[in-house]
Amino acid sequence: MQLILEKRPQASSLMNFLSPVLAIALTVLMGGLIFAAMGKPPLSALYIYFIDPLTSWWSIEEVLVKAGPLVLIGVGLAVCFKANVWNIGAEGQLTAGALMGAIVPIMLAEWQGPLALLAMLLLGALGGALFAFIPAWLKTRFGVNEILTSLMLVYIAQLLLDWMVRGPWKDPDGYNFPKSVSFDGWHLLPMWGDGRMHLGLVIALVAALVLFWLMRHTLKGFEISVVGSAPKAGAFAGFSQTKMVWFCFAVSGGLAGLAGIIEVAGPIGQLQPHISPNYGFTAIIVAFLGRLNPIGVIFAGILLAISYIGGEGVQIELGVSDKTTQVFQGMLLFFILTCDTLILYRLKWVSSKTKNVSAGETL
Repeated sequence: MQLILEKRPQASSLMNFLSPVLAIALTVLMGGLIFAAMGKPPLSALYIYFIDPLTSWWSIEEVLVKAGPLVLIGVGLAVCFKANVWNIGAEGQLTAGALMGAIVPIMLAEWQGPLALLAMLLLGALGGALFAFIPAWLKTRFGVNEILTSLMLVYIAQLLLDWMVRGPWKDPDGYNFPKSVSFDGWHLLPMWGDGRMHLGLVIALVAALVLFWLMRHTLKGFEISVVGSAPKAGAFAGFSQTKMVWFCFAVSGGLAGLAGIIEVAGPIGQLQPHISPNYGFTAIIVAFLGRLNPIGVIFAGILLAISYIGGEGVQIELGVSDKTTQVFQGMLLFFILTCDTLILYRLKWVSSKTKNVSAGETL
């Protein structure tokens, strides 16, 4: 007997729903086995990782703070991937947005007021979009693969940030630490309560709702779906693939850049060499786990934010490596992509004799 993949007559709507659930279950199961192999109590470790972040108001606030940038970047990437445009460089666009938006508090420090904060947010989105236009231009002008160019640009943006905070924008009163001056006044996002929750979470939710409406109720949303699923049909209908590439990179890059300036004007409060725990890469998992649906991305962003807080928890309480979070996120992406295979294919047991007869008939 052999286990084979048999193509379904049509995509399974049931597996389309169950695939992320199955992927999460497999991730939890494999995570328990990994903790056991490390000599840690698997049930306690999984409780700390997935449940403990939701047991206190402080930890819930931290989850929501980390969910904000994941949702904001994830909804932009969901639009990209839906249109079959592969922007893998959101981390670099986040960094570019942070640099562009930081022009106001660093170079125009005396400018205070609501307009200063609005200018920071707009410059952040503009910086991310402009940086995303580089792979868009290379793809539409020379046919260069956008996966490679957008990914390589991540390192350029991060090295530029590192140079800026160690050189031109280093705080002269910062005791030689590589960081900019601290933002203050209207250069910081409004905070709520005693925690770190800020306006960025609201911005992320509004962006998700707007893109959900765009995808469901506008011609542009229909165009995205058609160009992504049936490019030839889209071309026959008059939809431009070139314009779609520019649109997708503008949206995803702009939202990633907005997430970048929100991060430095919110929880961090200044520029420093590392402003993101790989939000741009994790948001790829968020987009796929959310089924490329902006509403689904909200829940997926919260789940991945739990993985960040839970990873810190097991690191502190059980003494495991800080790479545990990346291991869990990598497993989740692997299982999502694996389980998505079951949407178009079904598992089937066949005997070797049947397989040989079928092969003979084919010949």
